[in-house]
Amino acid sequence: MGATHVTVAVRNPARRTRAWEGLFLVDTGAVDCLVPGKYLRGIGLKPVSQRVYELADGSEIKLPVTVAEVEFMGETVGATVIFGPDDAEPILGVTALESVGIEVDPRNQRLKRLPAVRLKILG
Repeated sequence: MGATHVTVAVRNPARRTRAWEGLFLVDTGAVDCLVPGKYLRGIGLKPVSQRVYELADGSEIKLPVTVAEVEFMGETVGATVIFGPDDAEPILGVTALESVGIEVDPRNQRLKRLPAVRLKILG
């Protein structure tokens, strides 16, 4: 299975003209997005809290997070964004993908738009 990447713009919701754009790894195993902290600080974002994340090897790490606008494939969503190490590869997590109705096609490793955003109504 190959890697899927997509160009993403991360915007400061309080000052929308302040943005950073980069090539993100699409990671359906990651819940939240991760951006090198230097770029988040560069657009005026600050951590609002910390979360504990489980890494692929089972270990846990506490990382600072914030909320940002994340734009890709013509869609914009408010998302939790992790302040990653300054040299980290940016990651687009599954929550942002699902929030706008986009999923990874496992056959060709491309992003595809669903006909509608999934919504379950409790009856």
